[in-house]
Amino acid sequence: MRWCAALLALSVVVRLAWAFITPNGMNLVDLHVYVDGSAALLQGNLYGFTYSEDTPDFPLPFTYPPFAALVFLPLHLIPFGVLGVAWQLLTVAALFAVVRIALELVVSDGDVDEDGAAAPARNRSWTGTAMVWTAAGIWTEPVRTTLDYGQINVFLVLGVMLAVRSSRWWLSGGLVGVLAGIKLTPAITGLYFLAQRRRREAVFSAVVFAGTVLVSLLVLGSQAATYFGSLLGDADRIGPVVSVWNQSLRGALSRVAGEDVGLGPAWLLAVVVCAVLAFAAWRSLRPLPDGTHDRLGTLLVVQLFGLLVSPISWVHHWVWVVPLLLWLVYGPAARTLGARVVAVCWAAVTLIGVPWVLSTAQDSIWDVERPAPLAWLGAVNVVGVLAVYVVMILAGRTGRDEQATTDPSVGPPRRSGAQEPDPTP
Repeated sequence: MRWCAALLALSVVVRLAWAFITPNGMNLVDLHVYVDGSAALLQGNLYGFTYSEDTPDFPLPFTYPPFAALVFLPLHLIPFGVLGVAWQLLTVAALFAVVRIALELVVSDGDVDEDGAAAPARNRSWTGTAMVWTAAGIWTEPVRTTLDYGQINVFLVLGVMLAVRSSRWWLSGGLVGVLAGIKLTPAITGLYFLAQRRRREAVFSAVVFAGTVLVSLLVLGSQAATYFGSLLGDADRIGPVVSVWNQSLRGALSRVAGEDVGLGPAWLLAVVVCAVLAFAAWRSLRPLPDGTHDRLGTLLVVQLFGLLVSPISWVHHWVWVVPLLLWLVYGPAARTLGARVVAVCWAAVTLIGVPWVLSTAQDSIWDVERPAPLAWLGAVNVVGVLAVYVVMILAGRTGRDEQATTDPSVGPPRRSGAQEPDPTP
């Protein structure tokens, strides 16, 4: 346990040193947008604000819902240097919590308390494992860039994980509704609730989100109306769709086509294909008669689908790769060759940072044309998600075949077939 803590501490120290030593390590451009943009609402200029001090090629506007500005507003009272360091440390702490909850979700529901959390003894035994994964997770591309920019993504993932883990419908739905009010992407979690037949949570999350919209309109008036009336859905305002930093389905197709495909036939066809695979993957993870259950797998099906169909999914949005790696290594499919191969490929892609490597051949984030090999390599995350869906489908079929040949006199297993994390890494 001590060496695990030492490894995590070393990883954090090296990361902070890197941030302070490198020229742009503490620019934290997105944190500047949160702080300065939310303060601009006091002058009635929330959606006219841009931050360009460190991003002259693309002045960054405040692209979040108006409710987010109300949440971020108190941050401008904190000295930015203090806030920046605290934000980095809190992000790492949130990542550790994400890993811990993912490890809990990857085992069966048979050994959990009323909140859906695993038994305390097992929690303690997993602490070392979680520390090691957190130490490594800091250096994955989504977390690296989240730390570089001072992004909010790890906190959003943690909020969703807490919502999924909890058995209290009002807490689960309320959390997702509030998170969607801050940033729209967590709203896709409503599909998870429906897939798990947690209808109250799905409905309540929509109600709470609507409440954030109402509060925004009441407090901010025309500023909120501007967002919901004309800015919502404007992908161009968020950034260049064709940039290799955008790892969504639309971004990948646009780079291959040499132009923004928009929401045209090519994108629609690709979405249908991905939806069919996602549905098949979910069906393969549905609870079976033997009592098996895979909450983390189902959550990943939904969240990865959300990343694919979103017009823009920057590399720092892909923090879900960390729970994905945990599912591939410890989940029900862990012993299959496909899961092992896909896990190794995802680890290599995210630790190397393939989009970052490809960005060196991109003179500008606005460049559309590029050599065909680079365009296809830029679809690496999309291909990786489809590979995960295939692994889930094949593993589900294998599991059903094995169940059909199992002696019926044998009682149902206590666990989901997942490989339990080694408590002493």
